[in-house]
Amino acid sequence: EEKMEADARSIYVGNVDYGATAEELEAHFHGCGSVNRVTILCDKYSGHPKGFAYIEFSDKESVRTSMALDESLFRGRQIKVIPKRTNRPGISTTDRGFPRSRYRGRGGGYSASRARFYSGYSRARGRAYR
Repeated sequence: EEKMEADARSIYVGNVDYGATAEELEAHFHGCGSVNRVTILCDKYSGHPKGFAYIEFSDKESVRTSMALDESLFRGRQIKVIPKRTNRPGISTTDRGFPRSRYRGRGGGYSASRARFYSGYSRARGRAYR
């Protein structure tokens, strides 16, 4: 699978400065190998950066090399570098993976309206049975 293959050549970079650009990240990891793509994750609702990024290299060897930059300083912050995990459902660059915020958003108004719906529904059903 192409996506799994790309993930195997990718790393997760945590604690990234909010003002960081893809170009700066690429420059920081340039010594590890050829960078195919830099994805800085942003919040779906506010558009603000979430403070982490994914970097896809052109070969798997670069992932191993990039581990040397774990806890290195980038824009004055100590970054976390780990290989990207493929088996995290909902975390991908396509759906931009926000399992927590998506759940919270859905749980907010949705459960309240569903509760109202059910209370009205059970009353109606109760009358129907009598």
